[in-house]
Amino acid sequence: MARVRGKDTAPERLVRGALHARGHRFRLHVSNLPGRPDIVFRGDRLAIFVHGCFWHRHPGCPHCRMPKSRLDFWLPKFEANVARDEIAVKRLSDAGWRVETVWECEARDRSKREAFVEHITQLRAGGSQRPSLQKARDRDERAP
Repeated sequence: MARVRGKDTAPERLVRGALHARGHRFRLHVSNLPGRPDIVFRGDRLAIFVHGCFWHRHPGCPHCRMPKSRLDFWLPKFEANVARDEIAVKRLSDAGWRVETVWECEARDRSKREAFVEHITQLRAGGSQRPSLQKARDRDERAP
C-alpha cells in the first residue's frame, strides 16, 4: 500500500488537465479545508474531490470490488474512508462550500469527464457571484 498515491493520481491529472484546457484556474490540495479537496476554486467556494472507485466505494461500479482475503482488515478500512468522506463533505457544506465529486471511472471516460467539466463550467458561470463583486455592483447601482 506504500505505492498508493494520495495526490496527483492519474484520474486527478485527467480532470485537472480538462479543467485547465477550458480556462479554469484552481488550487490543489488545500490543506486548511476539511478533507483536503483535490481541486479548489476559492472565489467560487467550490471544492472538488476526485475519488478512486476502489478506495472510496463507488456504488454500483465494477472497479469497486471487495478483496477476497483479509476482510477483517478491509471492511473497517473502507467504512472509515466512506465515513471520513461524508464528514468532510458535511463540514465543507456547513461552511458554505459547494462540493462536487468525480469518480475515477468517470474521470477516465472522456465523454463523462467532459460532461463533468461542462457541469463545473456552468456552476462557476451561473452560480452565485463572488460576494465582493456582488457588493460592488449593488453599491454602484445605488450610487446617484
